Amino acid sequence: MEIEDVVKVHSIGYGLEDVKVEFKHDLKMDVSGVQIEGKENEMMNIPRWVANILESEKHVIVHEQDMVKELKQAKVKEDVQDEDSLATLDKHFYIKLNAYMKKLESTDFDKVESMLNQLVRIRQGKIVRLADSSKLTSDLLSKLSVEEEVYYNQIHDASLAFKKQILGEKK
Repeated sequence: MEIEDVVKVHSIGYGLEDVKVEFKHDLKMDVSGVQIEGKENEMMNIPRWVANILESEKHVIVHEQDMVKELKQAKVKEDVQDEDSLATLDKHFYIKLNAYMKKLESTDFDKVESMLNQLVRIRQGKIVRLADSSKLTSDLLSKLSVEEEVYYNQIHDASLAFKKQILGEKK
C-alpha cells in the first residue's frame, strides 16, 4: 500500500475519534444524521468530523492536545536517542499534526513546519539506516507512525532488490 493510501485510511479513522468540545451557546441540531444537543459552556465528547463542522460554524470550541508541544517533545526525545535508535511516535502523530497545522496562522505555520522538517529529517535518516540493514521488528514497529512504517518497508524492499540485482540470487 502506498503512503498516500495509508494516510487517507488512517485520517478517516482519526476523524471518527471523539474529541472534547465546549458549546458556545445552547444548541440542538442534526449534523448528517448525528444528533447534537448541548448547553452553553457544557463540555462533551463528539466525533472529530462533527466537531470540525460545528467549530467552523462557530457553535463549539474544540479542546485538543497542543500539537506544537507534542512536536517539541518528539524532537527533544529524538535528539537524545543515539543514531541507531528511534524515539516512539504515536501511530497518528503526523496525521494529528497536519490537521492541527491547517488551523494555524501563516507565521505560526512556518515555525511549526520548520520544526517538523527537522524531526522528519532526523527520523528519515535513522529509518533509512535501519531499513537497509534489517527487517521491521515488532519493537521498532511500535515506535513508528503509520507513514513511517510504509516508508520503512519500501526502503527495506528496495534495498533487498538492489542487493539481489548486484549480488545475484543466493544459492
